[in-house]
Amino acid sequence: MIRMTSVSVIALALAACSPSDTGPAPEGESGSATPGNTAAAPAPAVQDRPLRIVGSSTVFPFTTAVAESFGARTQFSTPVVESTGTGGGMRLFCQGVGGENADVTGASRRMTASEYANCQSNGVTDIVEMPIGYDGIVISNVNTGPELDLNRGQLWLALAARVPAEDCTMIDNPNRNWSDIDASLPDLRIEVFGPPPTSGTRDAFVELGLEAGAEEIHEETGCDIPEEAMARIREDGAWIDAGENDNAIVQTLANTPSAYGVFGYSFLAQNSDRLQAARVEGVEPTFDAISSGDYPISRSLFVYVKRQHVGLVPGIEEYLAEFTSDDAWGDYGYLTDRGLIPLHEAERAEMAARAVSLRVMDGAPE
Repeated sequence: MIRMTSVSVIALALAACSPSDTGPAPEGESGSATPGNTAAAPAPAVQDRPLRIVGSSTVFPFTTAVAESFGARTQFSTPVVESTGTGGGMRLFCQGVGGENADVTGASRRMTASEYANCQSNGVTDIVEMPIGYDGIVISNVNTGPELDLNRGQLWLALAARVPAEDCTMIDNPNRNWSDIDASLPDLRIEVFGPPPTSGTRDAFVELGLEAGAEEIHEETGCDIPEEAMARIREDGAWIDAGENDNAIVQTLANTPSAYGVFGYSFLAQNSDRLQAARVEGVEPTFDAISSGDYPISRSLFVYVKRQHVGLVPGIEEYLAEFTSDDAWGDYGYLTDRGLIPLHEAERAEMAARAVSLRVMDGAPE
């Protein structure tokens, strides 16, 4: 489901787009346009409209908060922010330059090589990539329900479409209750509400949670697990795609006490009075555990800015300045209050410089 609000999400992405970084260029980026970026084309007309920000539902609360502050503190219109999911945001961002095309997109994973190629083919050649903080993907239920403490191998055995039998042949997942996997787990039906295939949170959950879990099972059993089976989630009702609105998953858990939900840490932090999170590999998803990387299903959050829109759409650089201010993304900033795990101080300094320089990517992400 698409959520739209008038916000300053654009600042995030824009911070990634200014032209004079004081530090060395991070790998995969360049301070100036490459020869492939200099093709002569008719200049798009200047746009008299608010910034348009799209992308991840996980990043949405942060880009929205910045948009609201930006709109209140400056003479610029409040940006329009849409929650489209990471994949949907990338498609909108890469559609083209000028007109009503998106200026910034938020992502709960890094841009893929195919998305980068799509941008390039549509003329979106100057892209600023900016990590904005960290997030953990949690497996959560209501705090009156049973606590869950599991490893990633057990998580994969609960949610994979096909799992190895005793003779290592791959079979449809026979596990119906958590306790079918291990007697220490709750004797409850496996019912997990999570993000759809277009979601960056799902992509990261599959990579960091399920694929890593399949590797654990391979090491434990010696069974060879096909790559496709490592990443494929079951479709027999144990996993339910719940849309791009993570708040809807939170509400579903309140109405379904035996179920679990998969979403970003910020939604857990905002609902700590009624939700609890599972331990994964014995680690609870706390602020410190995610920041340090000790929590195993942790990832970076990103904003991507279309540098070709700087000068075409008013307020991009100013939005980025708001986003990268200590008041916003600092250790005690208002984004931390919303659940963002801030970058470490040196990383923030580097990204703030990038927001000013608008240093662009010079190749596809690996």
